[in-house]
Amino acid sequence: MTAMEIGKEVAALCKQGKNQDAIDRFYAPNVVSIEACAMPGMERTQKGIQAIKDKNQWWVDNHEIHGGSVDGPYPHDDRFILHFKYDVTPKQTGQRITLDETGLYTVQNGKVVKEEFFYSM
Repeated sequence: MTAMEIGKEVAALCKQGKNQDAIDRFYAPNVVSIEACAMPGMERTQKGIQAIKDKNQWWVDNHEIHGGSVDGPYPHDDRFILHFKYDVTPKQTGQRITLDETGLYTVQNGKVVKEEFFYSM
């Protein structure tokens, strides 16, 4: 699959709230994930599919998700960007916020090998 084809599939699954399914289907075993900043109790960079799945589960477990949207993919050679907006309440603070985040995904051999997230804090 091309980066654009994978981007469309990942976006479609994320729109349905099936982010874990996207990871299972389209991520390489040795995938690397880099956040703009470290999440509580985690390093900024996570390596390996299980670490990425655990990070994603941590996010779901620590936020009440009221809604969201996913735009894209915006392709560029072996990469694509997805734009996420989430209406959430972090359980740590209890304050409802809007998260505006962009993810840059790199594809090799039909799998996502790297994801990088950009957002303001």
